[in-house]
Amino acid sequence: MALIENLNLWPPSNLQRNLALNPPPKLFNFKPSATHSIRKPLHTCRCSLVNEQQQQQAPFTDQEKQLIDALIGIQGRGKSASPQQLNDVERAVQVLEGQDGVGDPTSSGLIEGRWQLMFTTRPGTASPIQRTFVGVDFFSVFQEVYLRTNDPRVSNIVKFSDWIGELKVEAAASIKDGKRILFQFDRAAFSFKFLPFKVPYPVPFRLLGDEAKGWLDTTYLSHSGNLRISRGNKGTTFVLQKKTDPRQRLLAAISTGTGVEEAIDEFISLSKSVAKDEPVLLEGEWQMIWSSQVETDSWLENAGNGLMGSQIVKNEQMKFLVSIVPGIRFSMIGKFVKSGTKTYDVTMNDAALIGGPFGYPLEMETKINMELLYNDDKIRISKGYNNILFVHLRASDGSK
Repeated sequence: MALIENLNLWPPSNLQRNLALNPPPKLFNFKPSATHSIRKPLHTCRCSLVNEQQQQQAPFTDQEKQLIDALIGIQGRGKSASPQQLNDVERAVQVLEGQDGVGDPTSSGLIEGRWQLMFTTRPGTASPIQRTFVGVDFFSVFQEVYLRTNDPRVSNIVKFSDWIGELKVEAAASIKDGKRILFQFDRAAFSFKFLPFKVPYPVPFRLLGDEAKGWLDTTYLSHSGNLRISRGNKGTTFVLQKKTDPRQRLLAAISTGTGVEEAIDEFISLSKSVAKDEPVLLEGEWQMIWSSQVETDSWLENAGNGLMGSQIVKNEQMKFLVSIVPGIRFSMIGKFVKSGTKTYDVTMNDAALIGGPFGYPLEMETKINMELLYNDDKIRISKGYNNILFVHLRASDGSK
């Protein structure tokens, strides 16, 4: 974030690898924390009024929903975004920046609190810390803003998990004008759950001089206090939220690998309460991001049953497409027919290994009764082969 982008020292070299690639598989139960250190506000009556206003406001406006919709499916908070995804986000950001958000956001109590980082651009000036932590979906990244205290601060927090702990980078803050916050780093530490003390982060803030200073402009703050767009002194754009969309919560559960089926049940329950029509199988390329079935040792069986790769839906045909090794793909084509209000009978029987212009046919057939549990233009949740739960993200609409 704007604070982290100013810090140009590497964290311990093995930290990302050890925490992100080798977590204890059954010990993580991540739930983003909404707690923060208790600070005495200077204007308690105003904060009370702010809370009442937030309760009366809808979580997101239509324009804000367009930005959230553009964020769905982007991994690494922007690190793995395609040019088209980046364009969609930037267009939605510019629309909101031209809207009538909260005037003088730094003077509003709505900017106070803990914000979750959902997206950031990644210019060449991004610091090693930003590149290391922010682009890892397994971690959660927050920014705390507390300006109405005797010790105004803006802090960036990388939460590794409830079981491991977090890294907190703090900066003394001051308000320059209605949009800009000035900050200067002065302390940072790891808080590990398994240690009774904090581990100082090895950064000599006092020796950094101007490198420890920066500013953060809030270019849009929603009237509900749930969404904020900020731009940092090194040209980075940030999208932060206090409340998240149900789809974002589901994708966060998939990223951390905890409580996915529970998140699916909650999501489907919420969607049923607002759904007007039965789900329809939409055309396009759909990338599988999660299934309730662990892959078997046979990649051919996994590919033929849709347990890996992507699905392309077009003209009442479905194709399973899996990259085996560079230059070699597995392809399986079939047809589907609607068999109920939200079910489809799928027959896949045209399989081949494809390398360049050549194909080697395979004798395979798979019959699937697919039930659509939820479907929009970004996410599809379904039951497929052997009643396995699947979550797919739409990579393209199939128009090209």
